[in-house]
Amino acid sequence: MAQQLYWEDVGVGSEVTPLVKIPTTRMLVQFAGASGDFNPLHYDDVFAKNQGPGRTIVHGALKAAWLGQMLNEWVGEEGFLKRYGCQYRSQDMPRRMRTQTEPEQEGETCTCKGVVTKKYIEDGEHRLDCDIWVENSSGQKTTPGTASVVLPSRG
Repeated sequence: MAQQLYWEDVGVGSEVTPLVKIPTTRMLVQFAGASGDFNPLHYDDVFAKNQGPGRTIVHGALKAAWLGQMLNEWVGEEGFLKRYGCQYRSQDMPRRMRTQTEPEQEGETCTCKGVVTKKYIEDGEHRLDCDIWVENSSGQKTTPGTASVVLPSRG
C-alpha cells in the first residue's frame, strides 16, 4: 500500500501516479464474463474485421475501470473518489495470448494518467479536480475524462 496522499502534498499541475495495463485477449474474455458484455467485437477477430475495427478491441468499460483503479490507488485509504467519467474516443487493441502453436503477439500497452487541474475546499472537503485519460503505446489519448477526488488534510 502506498503512503497516504494529503491535500497539502499536491497542487495544480501535479501528476496522478500512472497505472500501466497490458490488455490481453484473455483479460477481455475474463472481463466479458464478469461484466456480461459479450459483444463479439471484444473476442471474435472475424466479426471485428467485418465490422470495421480490423481485430478485437478492448472494452471501453474496462478502460474506465482502470481509470477508477488508478484514482483510488492514488488517493489512498483516507481519500475518496467524488466523481469521474470518461469518453471512449479511440480503440485499443489487446495483445493476443500465446498458444501452443503461436507466440504472444504485440498489441497496446495502455497507461492511465492524470493531472490536477484545480485545488479547492468546498462543503468542508479538500478537493482536487483532475483531467484523466488512457494513453496507448503511441501516446494517443484514447479515453479522456475528468475526476474529482477528496483528500484528507493535515490541518
